[in-house]
Amino acid sequence: MINQPTISLTADMTRPTHVEINLGQLTANYQAIQAHVGRALVMPILKANAYGHGLLAIAQHLESIGVPYFGVAYLEEGLLLRQAGIRTPILVMGGILDNQIPLFLQNDLTLTASSVEKLGQIETAAAQLHLRAKVHLKIDTGMERIGVHYYNAHELFEAAVACQHSDIEGVYSHFANADAADLSHAELQLDRFMTALRFYDERELEPPRLRHIANSGGILQLPQAHLDMVRPGILLYGVYPSAEAERTVAVRPALSWKSRVVYFKVVQPGHPVSYGSTWQSAEMVRVVTVPVGYGDGYFRALSNKAQVLIHGRRYPVIGRICMDQLMVNIGWESAYNGDEVILVGQSGAETITFEELAEWANTIPYEILTNINTRVPRVYVLKSQPSMNNEQ
Repeated sequence: MINQPTISLTADMTRPTHVEINLGQLTANYQAIQAHVGRALVMPILKANAYGHGLLAIAQHLESIGVPYFGVAYLEEGLLLRQAGIRTPILVMGGILDNQIPLFLQNDLTLTASSVEKLGQIETAAAQLHLRAKVHLKIDTGMERIGVHYYNAHELFEAAVACQHSDIEGVYSHFANADAADLSHAELQLDRFMTALRFYDERELEPPRLRHIANSGGILQLPQAHLDMVRPGILLYGVYPSAEAERTVAVRPALSWKSRVVYFKVVQPGHPVSYGSTWQSAEMVRVVTVPVGYGDGYFRALSNKAQVLIHGRRYPVIGRICMDQLMVNIGWESAYNGDEVILVGQSGAETITFEELAEWANTIPYEILTNINTRVPRVYVLKSQPSMNNEQ
């Protein structure tokens, strides 16, 4: 066995490329959403590493300010939170396999029952383990992903009423187009959901206490869909779900993406830059190298399209983006090793947004955020006091 030396890095020694998350802004976004939805509970969605912001640190902060519920996509995300000591209720919204159910029950994770069969498997496991299952029923009102179809919802509700080992805490659906300018499909989905829920009134039964369907788009554009709980994802982090969605809640990005210049050179006319030789200048230019690339989640599709900020000015990314580095044409301006480079965020009067980056890459802000690699350190700032967290 080879003994490896322990390497200790201080904050100023870590790689210059990092994302900075303003926890104060995250709190402000949460409070703005809560004020907008009134009495409805706000369940932050923490899937995909909290949309790139860092699952554990974001959960710990939100728990400290008293959020009532968390939502994740997978069992593994819920287990990570429980292992880190998070005690807030956690709804796992993705599909499950029957052999996973004991882990849900043993770790107090709320299950999604998306069919009569799934609900039966949950009920059986709970009986065998002598534990109570916490369950939300999933109704498909037009997404065609998971969930029993709205026109068959009564079958799932009848099975739920008969459960003896499961507490049916909630029932929910998911909008497919609530962030669009045309809300007709979203309104149809909401009508289907509410019609399905008449099952309880017709049988004079108390419905599950948490009815929820509103994602970020629904929060912004469909106040009638707020019901008992809402599920902000990208909106919580300060990015709007689409250009079409009305901005009825004032939020700002909690995350900025930064790096520094690590190399400076003068490139002669006709000398191409980077792999494939896709860019060259007709005149002598100054080029700086920045230590970030597609291995960090800065997409290769941004090659020869993106811009960065240095000293409050925009400069183009030139040549193909490498796995770990990219090059920037600063013309005949000056930049020095160690100078800050803003990939997303503000420098002086200029700002580069996630929406811009997504447009340049021909994708959506969701994909930009969730693809920031975990090798990029997260720096958490609260009241201007930074602290390093290199969680994976």
